[in-house]
Amino acid sequence: MPLWLDLLRTPMAAPESRSLRRMRFTWQGLCLSLAFTVTLFTPFHRIAGQLAPVLVAILLLATALYTWLYLVRKHRIDKDFLERVGESE
Repeated sequence: MPLWLDLLRTPMAAPESRSLRRMRFTWQGLCLSLAFTVTLFTPFHRIAGQLAPVLVAILLLATALYTWLYLVRKHRIDKDFLERVGESE
């Protein structure tokens, strides 16, 4: 069997659980919120005043920490799943 076909048939990630899906949606929401606040910083600064840079920094830190948490958890779940799939073959 050609390598590309073997790779195509091999699972590359674990099925997504409810909690992991919730984490992914939360992560996407944080990323989009950060993108909107950075893109529209001037109007946001007019509304929030001197608090705007602090809020953006908090959002940036929360997004970075949540990204790390999500990736660590996803990697662990995928690794466990692929080990189980490998043992069953």
